[in-house]
Amino acid sequence: MRWSDATRQDSTRGRAIRMSWSLLWLFFLTPVVHDLATEGYGPVRLTVGSIGLLVVVVCYVALVFGGVGWFGLFGGVEAVLRRTLDTERAQLGACLLLWAVAVGLILTFDDAWLGLMVYVAVSIGAGLRFPRSMWGILGCVVSGVGLGVLLGAAGDDVLVLAFVTVLTGGVMIGVRRLLETLVELREAREIVARLSANEERLRMARDLHDVLGHSLSLITLKSELAGRFLPEHVDRAAEQVADIERVGRQALVDVREAVSGYRRPTFAVELAGARIAARAVGIELTVVPEQWPQCPDPEAEAVLAWALREAVTNTMRHSGARRCTVRLETGAMWRLDIRDDGRGATGGEGNGLTGLRERFALADGTIEVGGGEYGRGFGLTASVPVLPGKTAERRIAPGAPGATR
Repeated sequence: MRWSDATRQDSTRGRAIRMSWSLLWLFFLTPVVHDLATEGYGPVRLTVGSIGLLVVVVCYVALVFGGVGWFGLFGGVEAVLRRTLDTERAQLGACLLLWAVAVGLILTFDDAWLGLMVYVAVSIGAGLRFPRSMWGILGCVVSGVGLGVLLGAAGDDVLVLAFVTVLTGGVMIGVRRLLETLVELREAREIVARLSANEERLRMARDLHDVLGHSLSLITLKSELAGRFLPEHVDRAAEQVADIERVGRQALVDVREAVSGYRRPTFAVELAGARIAARAVGIELTVVPEQWPQCPDPEAEAVLAWALREAVTNTMRHSGARRCTVRLETGAMWRLDIRDDGRGATGGEGNGLTGLRERFALADGTIEVGGGEYGRGFGLTASVPVLPGKTAERRIAPGAPGATR
């Protein structure tokens, strides 16, 4: 299973659970439905009651699913509800309609229908913004208490109704505000991601200008000089061509070094990806220590980050593990240890592990594969020497072939 598939599956499951939980509250309409079906009401009252209940349910679903908009399980239905209730005026109108129908049904029948006020409060909390929702819920409490007294309901029942109305409505206000905050946070993250991408593009543009600008200008100038020296001064033209070759070689080295820096993985990026993937597939990921120090050797950090990516990918995709532990030990040799409690290695080493060994061999490091720390599973230990200030690419030394003057 790919990480993206697992993420979509988890997200869909979560939305289904939340939607089912909200629809579960409709179960408390059972006393009302039972009263309507068993009290022997005439055809007119039976029809009015049935239509009224249908309106209550439709308004409740529309305001909760369309107003809050936190499910997305049935995208078309939610889209229709959002288009219908896309303004405060439409949401307020739906709440007033729901309140009027509920009051009418309570007056038409008896105090057994007072529980409809709870649905009105929940719908107002979901459909209206604060503080308008607070005043709407207060109106539901006053209406419910007044109707209870008017219909001669027991005092305890009226007090319980008032308490439940305030509680459920207040909870829904909190839920709506929480979800609005989450939406704002998601939008902020998207903005940060776009700004980061723009900053990275600007950095690449600056680097390419710094790396190639001078070299290309020098190549252009020397090419013009070589053209002017020909055909009378062949020797001087040959000197310019030799300079062009040396500058071009150095520019090639500089570009390779810059590109290597762009592609080099880091601890921060790989740890963030590992945490997201583990959360998506339901694996308990433990990172020791919680905050990793900055590695003074970019090349060592890069190969260790590759090992982290390979091991975590194996755990998430193939192991069937429930727990995974990642440990980092620092010193002259940095040691990365990743272990899970999954099925363990089932065959020979794959291409990923073979390529990882080759990377570590080039960095004078080692890769060891073994069992997990929970009595089963897969374990990988990667070690590499850390040399502060070491560069990932070797520049051409002065005086060497291809060096600039």
